[in-house]
Amino acid sequence: MAEPRRLYGLKALVLSGASGVGEAVARTLVKHGATVLAVDTLNSGIEQTFKSVSGIEGLAAGLTDATRMPALIEDTIERLGGIDILVNEFPPQAEVPLADGDAELDALLEKRAELIMSICRAALRHLKKSPAGRIINIGFLRSVFAADGAVAFESSEQNLAELTRALAAETGEFGITANYVQPGAIMTPKSRDVYRKDTALRDHCISMSAAQRLGEPVDVAKVVLFLASDDAGFVSGAGLVVDGGRKGP
Repeated sequence: MAEPRRLYGLKALVLSGASGVGEAVARTLVKHGATVLAVDTLNSGIEQTFKSVSGIEGLAAGLTDATRMPALIEDTIERLGGIDILVNEFPPQAEVPLADGDAELDALLEKRAELIMSICRAALRHLKKSPAGRIINIGFLRSVFAADGAVAFESSEQNLAELTRALAAETGEFGITANYVQPGAIMTPKSRDVYRKDTALRDHCISMSAAQRLGEPVDVAKVVLFLASDDAGFVSGAGLVVDGGRKGP
């Protein structure tokens, strides 16, 4: 029996969609009936990634300047004719994995919050028109943090949880839900490069997972699908962790 198209007729904007989690999310949403605009940075090759994929348009745009987010939303509306689902992933620009107490973390979290709030507020008036408005924020991967960065990783998740709860409170009266997904150690092209350079970090992430393995981008994408669907229509301000279970801090 064919799987039901749970998102039939809905329009989705997926950020950082050229590879990894974002690409898996875009492909999963379109598989379930959504029309998707996948956006990534100017040198990401995203147009080529989705050139032959029906239902997904790839768009290169700046994703590091909060003042450009309103223009991105207007471009989305022009291309899709509306927006029902907004998937926010803003990867940090950290040169090396962050350890606990690293002063760079606060600046990264502040930047992420600025970007998320800018694009969500720009999208709000359009999401209000949707019968199923969804905001889904995706957290930093575990590979962003060093083996001795467990506290920093948890602080990053807590920061995203607080931000998402604030969005849920702000948008709930309009029938819009806001939730977040916190990935654990997921094997994306970027994290693969990190783990290749630091095999001790890779082994640490595996040992700390109850599943005793690294996750795949599709593991995260399936959770995003749930939050984007009617099944999660009364779920808001919540977070789902996709890490195979944590054995320790």
